[in-house]
Amino acid sequence: MKVGVVNMHCPFVWGGAEFLTDSLAERARRRGHQVEVIRIPFQWYPDEQVLAHMLACRLMRVGGDGMDLMIGIKFPAYLCPFPNKKLWLCHQFRQVYDMWGSELGGVPDTPAGRGLRAAVKAADADALAQVKGGLFTISQMVADRMKRFNGVTVDEVLRHPLDRPEVFRPGEFGDYFFYPSRMGTMKRQHVAVEALRHTRRPVHLVLAGKPDSDAYGADLLKKIEMWGLKDRVTLLGWVTEEEKAKWMSGACGVVYTPVDEDSYGYVTLEGFHSHKPVLTCTDSGGTLEVIEDGRNGLVLDPTPEGLAAGMDRLLDDKRLARELGEDAFATIARHRIDWEYVLDRLVG
Repeated sequence: MKVGVVNMHCPFVWGGAEFLTDSLAERARRRGHQVEVIRIPFQWYPDEQVLAHMLACRLMRVGGDGMDLMIGIKFPAYLCPFPNKKLWLCHQFRQVYDMWGSELGGVPDTPAGRGLRAAVKAADADALAQVKGGLFTISQMVADRMKRFNGVTVDEVLRHPLDRPEVFRPGEFGDYFFYPSRMGTMKRQHVAVEALRHTRRPVHLVLAGKPDSDAYGADLLKKIEMWGLKDRVTLLGWVTEEEKAKWMSGACGVVYTPVDEDSYGYVTLEGFHSHKPVLTCTDSGGTLEVIEDGRNGLVLDPTPEGLAAGMDRLLDDKRLARELGEDAFATIARHRIDWEYVLDRLVG
């Protein structure tokens, strides 16, 4: 079967959706399908750019030479018309849905902003009505948003697996916590850093990743210096999968504390495959679908004090950390997070 995996792409931005797209394509190829990844450039600001990209997608014909199936991943790529279209949705244009009216939304409540919001909703309604092959999301949170804002019930939640789970392995439980992720306000590395001011023990924090902006990176460095934490925070920058696996293997636990995340995130899965408990927050969104407090990780108040208490708890009780880590690994099978199941549902 000839399959087109269609996703949007913001130039110079590479994240979880891009990894998911490439992993899906490669896994489908291993099943014998011919697969092309089709990336459509997208810029979500200013408002008129969004409308132009939406129009381009709705006018685009991505069928190529006898394509049998289109799988759409993100807005506005899934607006492309195709008679046999499935969606494995990472998220919609959240700025006009759950982020509308918040400081994180970015679309102003002005006549132009409201016009953009109405246009996106209308385009989504039309595109979702065209989906006949199957409507899937990467998390229950995304499915719930679609039900709430679009009145649409998805066929199934298909949780995304890791591309190379074999890289991650169990190890000793050291005296540091590891947080690998793109750095920014939505991921809240600054809260993890400030937590070190409130721990009873001299906890060490290892951060891997690149800041979303120079301003966030500079502010993080300023806080580390101001709070006297230079000896307790290690900034690795971008690391390879092998380096990441090594740091995870020796950590006491993994930290992943985003704000209202669309899914559990690759960090959570990497921690689970490393047999490590994952520390997250009560407002972190999709992580709460798989992280259960006191079973395979800790769900903490989204404050420096809350995160500090969780760090101290695991450092004080390494036996508990190991027990949570073992159940974290078992969670993968419990939730059927594997490529064979995903491929069965998406490409057969």
